[in-house]
Amino acid sequence: MDSRIDHIELATTAPIQLIDITAEVRKRVQASGLRHGLVTLISNHTTARVNLNEHEEQLQQDMVTFLKRLVPRDGDYGHNIAPVDDRDNAHAHLLGLFANASESIPVADGGLLLGEWQSIFFVELDGPRAKRRVTVQLLGER
Repeated sequence: MDSRIDHIELATTAPIQLIDITAEVRKRVQASGLRHGLVTLISNHTTARVNLNEHEEQLQQDMVTFLKRLVPRDGDYGHNIAPVDDRDNAHAHLLGLFANASESIPVADGGLLLGEWQSIFFVELDGPRAKRRVTVQLLGER
């Protein structure tokens, strides 16, 4: 069994943002030569997540609106009294409770086994940020 670690680096431009990283993940699977196995993606941040969902512009806006309503940025949060990095971002940490930090996707015949409407998203919850990272672990047979 082969194992490989790679990274996807990206920047975000909005407080809450969904970025489709499906093409980047496919590139890494193809470059690895992996034929059968598993790709695991993990956000390296406590205020950003990885998610499988449909890539449709209006739905993405609905998701952003939903997240903003679920945990408002201007709530009365203790974490904002003494933030670790001078960011009032308790809302982003709380939103993270409702999403996965990682996703695992099977690989067969060199391709991702995603459903017809599934795409892979990096979900920013505390943007904008100049540098974000997703770790990509590829395991399997070439």
